[in-house]
Amino acid sequence: MGQLKLRAANLLDISGIEQIYRDSVARFSEVPPPARLWGLVSQTLSFLLPLSQETLIYVAEDGGKVVGFVQASGQPLAISLPAKITALHVLNLCVANDVDEREVAPGLVEHLVEQAGNKGVHRLFVRIPLDDPLVATFRSEGFRQYATESVLYAEQPEALSAEPPAGLRGAGRKDDRRLYHLYRKVTPQGVAHLEAPTYKAWKALRAAPGQQEVVDRVEIVGWCRVHKSSAGRPHTLSFMALPESGLAEELADHAIVAADGQPAWSSLRHYDAHIVDALRGRGFLVLLTQALLVRDVTVTVPAAEQRLVPAFG
Repeated sequence: MGQLKLRAANLLDISGIEQIYRDSVARFSEVPPPARLWGLVSQTLSFLLPLSQETLIYVAEDGGKVVGFVQASGQPLAISLPAKITALHVLNLCVANDVDEREVAPGLVEHLVEQAGNKGVHRLFVRIPLDDPLVATFRSEGFRQYATESVLYAEQPEALSAEPPAGLRGAGRKDDRRLYHLYRKVTPQGVAHLEAPTYKAWKALRAAPGQQEVVDRVEIVGWCRVHKSSAGRPHTLSFMALPESGLAEELADHAIVAADGQPAWSSLRHYDAHIVDALRGRGFLVLLTQALLVRDVTVTVPAAEQRLVPAFG
């Protein structure tokens, strides 16, 4: 391999990027479902398209050929650019099959970190399976693990009760402040400080669709969201709950019933063990465990002077 050239992607790179991405996704054909199902649904080619003003895509080029790419984006994806983006999530880091990943991937991550700092970004996040070889690459580039996340899946989840939790009602905008207080109660301080240290930052994370309900017993003690997917994809269940006796089980039953007992999955952190146990008792299996990594970025240009713009073409 010659001298790698690291640069922003452009429209002429689309075919090369897509081929590398397809080869990467093809690896999931070698593992049995439902792990393959999770991989195909959680990584979609639409992420590669420059629809978001928050997306950065950089490529590694060797002898005029694209041999790898890295992509990071603000969350949630949006067409319009917020006034200030200070955190990005690494969505893809892929290297061509015919090159050594160890020779290409570290340079791509290092280039992303440098360019993100130039654009006023303070922090980069990535979620990645614990057994993925790229974990070592991210760690070598200064990323540290701050949490783990289990992905649970059930083909035929079984609710043990159809009785809704006492105090269950629909969630409204008036509940946002109280839900933020619940988030701070159930989330370790170190994790909350990184992901949502303020109410405003927490609200930005809540753009996902779905039917939301709360368990209100003088104070809000639980929350669940059921997002019914289409095109044969599993429904997505999300939860927050205080570790009160029986509460996690009640919420799990209610979410399964609300999802019509159809295939579903849920992503839960290590500190949600009581909810994980409730789902496992209702037919869910742990597909994989992911590491949640973060790296603080040195900002080299004041954010006010250089807004984040698409690094794609």
